[in-house]
Amino acid sequence: MNAEPYFMRMPAKNIDVVEPGRRARRDHIAFELGRDVSFSTAALETFAFARWESVTHDALVVAAAVEYADKIVKRAPHGWGRRLTLRIPVHDPARWSAADVSGALHDALGFLTGDIWAISFVRRTKPQPNLPLSMLALTIPTQAILAFSDGMDSRAVAGLVGAKLGEKLVRVRVGTKTSDRPREKGKREPFTAVPYDVASDMPNRETSARTRGFKFAIISGIAAYLTDAAEIVIPESGQGAIGPALLTVGHAYPDFRNHPRFTRLMERFLKALLDKDVRYVFPRIWNTKGETLRAYVSIDNTDAWRKTKSCWRNNQWSSINGKQRQCGVCAACMLRRVSVHAAGLTEPPETYICSDMTSATLEGAAELGFTKTGGAFRQYALAGILHMDHLADMASAEQRSEITRHAATLGPALGLSPQEAGERLITLLNTHAEEWKSYMNSLGAHSFVRQWARTAQ
Repeated sequence: MNAEPYFMRMPAKNIDVVEPGRRARRDHIAFELGRDVSFSTAALETFAFARWESVTHDALVVAAAVEYADKIVKRAPHGWGRRLTLRIPVHDPARWSAADVSGALHDALGFLTGDIWAISFVRRTKPQPNLPLSMLALTIPTQAILAFSDGMDSRAVAGLVGAKLGEKLVRVRVGTKTSDRPREKGKREPFTAVPYDVASDMPNRETSARTRGFKFAIISGIAAYLTDAAEIVIPESGQGAIGPALLTVGHAYPDFRNHPRFTRLMERFLKALLDKDVRYVFPRIWNTKGETLRAYVSIDNTDAWRKTKSCWRNNQWSSINGKQRQCGVCAACMLRRVSVHAAGLTEPPETYICSDMTSATLEGAAELGFTKTGGAFRQYALAGILHMDHLADMASAEQRSEITRHAATLGPALGLSPQEAGERLITLLNTHAEEWKSYMNSLGAHSFVRQWARTAQ
């Protein structure tokens, strides 16, 4: 019997963030600024406001270092947590080491990732690169920041909230694609790209990417600070914000990347670090993605929503004849398909690799010429269908105790009583279950989707 405490058997790494030309301590991994993380001058220029300070640059370095640590330390095959130690150079170590700042940072990261973090700070030897003197000016006061990506919810909620706030809503780019950046009439726009890129070419890297939520929350928080916005709009609909935390797979820790409990912790961290009161808001959290899409197309009759991307798979696994498509069967694609159906809309068959979901087999659903329907692709498809199915099953009476438990912590994070949060959550899940059943019925009795799903039986 192994008497060693469990936390001592967790995968662990000690990482020193170092400035160019400096070395890490013995038995520490070096994360070198300028080599392992590169800052884009053009992207940083879109953050150039009169309130730009060294602490905002340090916050981006912290986010980059956290992302690197998350990628480089593989989780155990039959465990989840890791021990991650980071030493980061900043301009004002006392500020970052203060009990309220450091405590809020560790609370947010620990809750988000399920890992044990130990982050310390030292003084930089060289100051940050100076931003250009020309500062962006916003002629209209900013009321809200919206974290904008390539996703359908992002596009739809930007349209819905933008219809009310107009130029008082500023979109902040948190995705990776360079197309579809928020621009207007060719003029220079703020926050048009993530300002840094962390190297991802390490072998056998961890792919759960839970710190992505921290990265996006930091970037949008900096934008709110620079523009003096009071709110940060999280565009996720209910299935995307709450569903991953309700449903876990195997030994995985609940996914809180877009969950109100995590954003409340980030509010505390931003207040401690920047002395900025900001509120993350979820205008569509009690709606399904289908309801959000339906509301959006009612005010925008263009096909802009069709140009969004939901798929988790990269080009290597979702291309036909060199042209990228969405896979059509991962959890994100399945939610998209159900939502489009619920909204009474359609998409061209060439949107997806798996274009014929009425097929009796996954292989038959895929376009001719695609030969990667085995192995990982099949597992993604099975996981995508079962995620939708299990979330629908949460609407059943047998799951009421679990809903009550989750509502007890979700409600206070949204300023609601546990009872009210529970009632709204049940309504959301019932709507999801109805949309899922309607979509499966539309595929016919012989579809592989119905064969794999439990609630269809």
